[in-house]
Amino acid sequence: MVTVITFPDIASRIARGIAKIVRAIRVKTPDARVLLLAIFPRGEKASTPEMPNKARDTIAQVNAIIAKLADNQHVFFLDIGPKFLQPDGSISKEIMPEFVHPSSAGHQIWADAITPKLTELMR
Repeated sequence: MVTVITFPDIASRIARGIAKIVRAIRVKTPDARVLLLAIFPRGEKASTPEMPNKARDTIAQVNAIIAKLADNQHVFFLDIGPKFLQPDGSISKEIMPEFVHPSSAGHQIWADAITPKLTELMR
């Protein structure tokens, strides 16, 4: 007889880990405001039925789960991932050279995208 070991899907596991981090921050600094960013897209191409991008699909699932951590009093969720994408959903090498980590141009997009929310939260 073969024993089948099942694991929760990866998106749920990642989201649980993020939730634990957010909870730990809230316990240690209950008055802090946490800006929780969605996980950035990765992989050169968007996911399509014909050519799935499992990383992007998983990221979308995780982001949908962790968005619910926002209470908009102490935890705020912001998804700036679309700002890294071309109109066709691809990522350019100028923004993320290996389609995972932002370049200097990608970091500038990141900074520009979060500055208004950070300014609001710092008031």
